[in-house]
This record gives sequence, C-alpha cells and structure tokens, in this order.
Amino acid sequence: MSPYIRHRLVTEAEVVDAVLDRHSLHAAEKFVQEVFWRTYWKGWLEQRPEVWRRYRAEVRELLAGDLPDGYEDAVAGRTGIDAMDAWARELVDTGYLHNHVRMWFASIWVFTLGLPWQLGADFFLRHLLDGDAASNTLSWRWVAGLQTRGKTYLATTENIARYTDGRFAPTGLATDARALDEEPFPPATPIPDDEEPSAVGSRVGLLLHEEDLEPASLLAQLGSSAPPLATAAVVADASSRSPAGASSLVVDFTAGAVADTAARTHDADGGAATILDSAGAAAVMDWAAAGRLDSVLVPYAPVGPVQERLDALRPALDGAGVRLVAVRRRWDSRAWPFASRGFFPFKERIPGLVRR
Repeated sequence: MSPYIRHRLVTEAEVVDAVLDRHSLHAAEKFVQEVFWRTYWKGWLEQRPEVWRRYRAEVRELLAGDLPDGYEDAVAGRTGIDAMDAWARELVDTGYLHNHVRMWFASIWVFTLGLPWQLGADFFLRHLLDGDAASNTLSWRWVAGLQTRGKTYLATTENIARYTDGRFAPTGLATDARALDEEPFPPATPIPDDEEPSAVGSRVGLLLHEEDLEPASLLAQLGSSAPPLATAAVVADASSRSPAGASSLVVDFTAGAVADTAARTHDADGGAATILDSAGAAAVMDWAAAGRLDSVLVPYAPVGPVQERLDALRPALDGAGVRLVAVRRRWDSRAWPFASRGFFPFKERIPGLVRR
C-alpha cells in the first residue's frame, strides 16, 4: 500500500478513517502511527528545507566525481555480505524493502562499508516505489546519527538472524556506530501560510503531479470556493528524484499512476485530463496557453523535487499573467506544525489530529 499512499493515489486521511471505522484508536495505534511517520518527516523537512538542498548538492557532487571504493559492489549486490547483497538485489528487482531491512541496510552501508550516507539514500530514492524526499533522506540521517544528534542505529548479526528467522546471520559487521558529523543548519522556519484559492480567476486549470494524485478529495476540501475547471492535466517526472534518474520500476509505476489519475480527472465539461509529455515549465506554459488560463491550481508539494519544479514554474507563469495557486491539504496543514521536534512529542498530538 505504501507506494499508493506515497503518491496519494490513496490519501493518509482515507487510510486512517477506514481503519478507525473498524477499530478503536487504541487498538490501531501502531498502524496509525506508521501512517503519521511519513507526515511527520514531511513536516520536519518543510521547516528545514536546507537539509534537503544540502543533500541534493552533496549527491550531485559525489556522483559527478570518482565514486568511492565499494560503491559499485554495494549497489550491485557484490559486497560478500550475504544479507546486504540479497537486499540490494531485492530492492532493484522489486522496488521495495521492509522497513526493518531498510534500517539494517543503511547501518551496514554507513558503518561497515564506510560509504557516504548520501549515496545510500540516493540508491534507495532511485529504486523505492514508495521513496519520497523527506522519509528517505531523514531516515538515512537518523541511522547515521545526524537526525537525532549522536544517536545512531547499529545493525547486529544477532538482530538480523532473529528477525529473518535465521535466513541471514552476516558476520564481520561493524561493532561500533560512531555518529557522523556535519556543519550546522540554519534555524527552523515556520510552515508557510496556506494560499487562498478563492482568489483565482475565471479560467482555472487543475495541474496534478506525482506528489498528490487524488483530485476528488482535494477539490472537495475547497467546498463552495472550488472553481469550475476549464481544463485539467497530470504531469510527473520520476527521473527528478536523482541526478542519476530513477529505476525503470519507479518510472513505470509513476507512469501508471499518472494514467490512472488522468482517466478519473475531468474538467467542468467532462473532458478528460491531459497527460503532459514533459514536466518542464515550457510544457505547462503551452498547456495553460491552449486553455487560455488565468490561474492554475496545484496540490501543494512538500520539500523535494516536485517543489523545486513548481518553484521554477511559478515565475514563468507569473510572467504570462497566470497565477499558480498551491492547495495544501488540511491533513498537512494541521499536522506539520507539530513536527518541529522529535517524533515522540509529535505522536502525542495524533489523537487530536484524528479525533472525529
């Protein structure tokens, strides 16, 4: 289910509501918390966008230079550590790894193989169907001792053997996980205010992207202020996840998600949404011009590649007299401000966030 939630083909609110229709919050607490982890990571990064920008710059620099010894073997499943090699192949072949395996993998990558955490995070982001900027980047930082300063995660033979039912018991793993260090970041910044969608013009287009592909509930959130849509379009660029692009599994899954969304998204006259052949500003500008639009509604994109794309698009549309209005879901607007510290203070807010 996680790839569908990640692209909001199914929203977090839908999932949690469906669970709480059948179970009490107490009974479903662990499941609901797992759903909120992704929300928490996004809210945390939203207040510290420089963490993402620095990671992106470091990945570009590392990939452009001489790759460190052991990197190619690690991503190809040739380290000689049976568990690590099997997991690398599983990730490439399926686009998925269990959460516990992701932690073991990251720990071995950083502390046993001594490889840059940024390259490991990039490897995951290129291959995970459910990979997103916040969860992936910050989880790798947590393992390396950067997210919670000084607190690392050490994968051990005993733990791996226990939870894989003896399938793997790798030897030669690091016995010490000394936290990595880095230059400090600027202080956290407040979550930006929501934009006012009621200020749109008379010719409004809806532009969906791979961060949020569920238009019905997004428009329903606007209620009576939801404008009639002159046209609609869907756009995605899975390759923007990394300077090295994305795996064919990720590209194909994203394309399928876009096609599904386009088929169930219509303008006010019942016309089907257009799938744009490029995520660049020029393609969006052409679509807006063809529809004679004065406003474009988009789902708000959290810190990551899509937000970068929209930040580049906004001035181009402004120059053409077209206003770009980002609609943030109430789920995010309510929860993200509480993601200013660790997850444990955040989770205390969950009952209030889901109370109905």
